[in-house]
Amino acid sequence: MRSVRSKIIAAGLVLAVAGVGAWQLLPEDGSDLGAIRVGTSDVVSSLDPAGAYDAGSWALFSNVYQALMTIRPGSDAPVPDAASSCAFVGQKLTTYQCELRPDLKFSGGRAVTAEDVKHSFDRIKAINSDQGPAPLFNTLESVKAEGLTVTFSLSARDATFPFKIATGAASIVDREKYPAKSLREDAAVDGSGPYTLSSYQADASAELKPNASYKGQARPAHAAVTVKYFKDSAHLDQAWNARRIEVAHREMPPAVLAGLNPGMKDTRYQASGGSETRSVVFNVRPGSAAAPQAVRQAVAAVLDRGRVAGEVYRGTVTPLYSLVPAGIAGHSTPFFDAWPSPSAATAKRLLKDAGVSTPVALRLGVNVRGANVPEAEEIKRQLEGTGLFQVTLKPVEEWNDFQKGYAAGEFDAYTIGWIADFPDADNFLAPLVGADSSMNNGFSDKHVDELITRTQSHSERAAASSDFRDLQKLVAQQVPMLPIWQKKDYVMSREAVTGAQNLSDGTGVWRLWELDWL
Repeated sequence: MRSVRSKIIAAGLVLAVAGVGAWQLLPEDGSDLGAIRVGTSDVVSSLDPAGAYDAGSWALFSNVYQALMTIRPGSDAPVPDAASSCAFVGQKLTTYQCELRPDLKFSGGRAVTAEDVKHSFDRIKAINSDQGPAPLFNTLESVKAEGLTVTFSLSARDATFPFKIATGAASIVDREKYPAKSLREDAAVDGSGPYTLSSYQADASAELKPNASYKGQARPAHAAVTVKYFKDSAHLDQAWNARRIEVAHREMPPAVLAGLNPGMKDTRYQASGGSETRSVVFNVRPGSAAAPQAVRQAVAAVLDRGRVAGEVYRGTVTPLYSLVPAGIAGHSTPFFDAWPSPSAATAKRLLKDAGVSTPVALRLGVNVRGANVPEAEEIKRQLEGTGLFQVTLKPVEEWNDFQKGYAAGEFDAYTIGWIADFPDADNFLAPLVGADSSMNNGFSDKHVDELITRTQSHSERAAASSDFRDLQKLVAQQVPMLPIWQKKDYVMSREAVTGAQNLSDGTGVWRLWELDWL
């Protein structure tokens, strides 16, 4: 994701003045006020970085683990965190070297070493979990640890590698606590981040305490935080209205977001970013109803993104015509160029020319969260309204079950959101349509992979623009995925809490340490 400017809606003057006066009488660490309660409908699929490649897990990882690099608020360039310095060796962009800070400790008290860093990356590749981040490190060939020096050898030029080691995938774990070839299964964490995890209940809560031993790029955490996980947006909204949380992030109901305004009592909000995306992913394996390219193109020809944005999301999302969202360098609009307006006639011709019998029976998988089901119902209405498709919705309650389902090919298509790991067009393409895609939909194309490799080879990222355009055009022709919308990132907070404007800015880092009591 790219750097953004955050917009804060300030509280009224009288309340603000009263808040400052109260702050002067409170202890600096806010300990007497208890933990700040942060609500989210995101899901933590695993506490082990080798087994998670989702927004909810990585949000927590940002706080309890540490990576070699990180991204500061308002910036789009990685800077050292657990490392004291990092740089490519030579001009080939195939060797990357980092010097580890000498005084880091895991929450259990053991010193963080270069061997721990090597172990953390090696096990991601060795475990190769279907739900894990191994596809992100497709160019990583080997890791060497010597003293405080960590050297990464890459199989091809990869100018994006510094960004990749600033993500949750690059979280450094204690090699004595995390198995080399299997995931850690308990509810504990041994990291070196700004917080320690004192208690965790899956799908319920995470209790975080400031880590006094933390040394890195983030400012020291002052307030304890309790993250509360809610089943869906409606429950998150209920908790906000009942004042059971002080901060709400991802994802309040569309109607609530659409109604935000500066005059709301005891409510601050910010809308930042704009690069969260959502798409239909097609199962292209043999035997799937979406295996024929003509079927996927026909769906693309009739999808009315404007209706989805307006009727389901109340205008809080923007129609998207490429996997790379507007605002990211390299963005183009190949799906609009190919299908500028919904057309049942075009879809009918595509299917007839390919010899596909109609109606095409499609099983559409959907995770039951937020507006996902109403969105899927709208897509079903649009497709069946042409007479060319018969859509059966396959709702799945649990996120982990949904991931396993699409990985096993249980759906012909499924809808999924994507929050970029770093602010570069590569991250909206390589992990989604490249070799060993994290989408697990069976798609593979040699030309796509060649273009991805070429885009990664440019140290000056602007030089990759032409290849990115060609890559997006090729994706629009083959349609392994169909973009629907992009949206801003909304954070709501009570006036008693400061720092919420820095919690999330579209870079994939969840900065709970920025939160404090006024």
